[in-house]
Amino acid sequence: SKHLYCQRREKVELDKDLQARQQARELARQAEQAQKTLAQMPQEKLNAIVQAVADAFAKAAPELAELAVRETGFGNAEDKIIKNRFASMQLAEALRGMKTVGILREIPEKKLWEIGVPVGVIAAIVPSTNPTSTICYKALIAIKSGNAIVFSPHPKAADCTLRAARILAAAAEKAGAPAGCIGCLSMASMAALIILSVGSVSTYDLLSSLRAELCISVHCPSLKLFD
Repeated sequence: SKHLYCQRREKVELDKDLQARQQARELARQAEQAQKTLAQMPQEKLNAIVQAVADAFAKAAPELAELAVRETGFGNAEDKIIKNRFASMQLAEALRGMKTVGILREIPEKKLWEIGVPVGVIAAIVPSTNPTSTICYKALIAIKSGNAIVFSPHPKAADCTLRAARILAAAAEKAGAPAGCIGCLSMASMAALIILSVGSVSTYDLLSSLRAELCISVHCPSLKLFD
């Protein structure tokens, strides 16, 4: 009957929501542990991981562009390939000489030291318009500054977002990053995103990601990000 169908549908939706919540907690805990290791890494090691991740993503740029267009219906593969390569290779180049952890600058006359300290775990949302390039540039910025990151995909871009995140995570770990430093929910859920942003573990919401992006724009005003 219609009543039973509605009940079953509600139960399925509830089950998916509960699974997403649990996955969010697990990813956040893994990211928290991974970030403790990242926070101890010197700038040179973080730089090497960032470059390895950018290289792997650039190599997968065509595949990810095709996936994004097919899943979301937005844009075209040719333009998305350009965006993917920009968000990987060009961003990595812009970040290469930037110091983000440890002593950033000394001002003796003011007896002042500027010190870069990682914030922890960043919870980041991903749009459906440019999901793969967004994943890459946010991950590069996070790792560069010694932070772990967990992504929450848009419902209409979940598959390509997850694929991109897995490519990034595999490359990061191969380069020496701890497992769990780049995570992604396999199912979209607002409740899961809330757990990531205000959960009991040391997590930060989208504002942390935006602060990192603002830092990049301040230091590299000529760098224009697509997303």
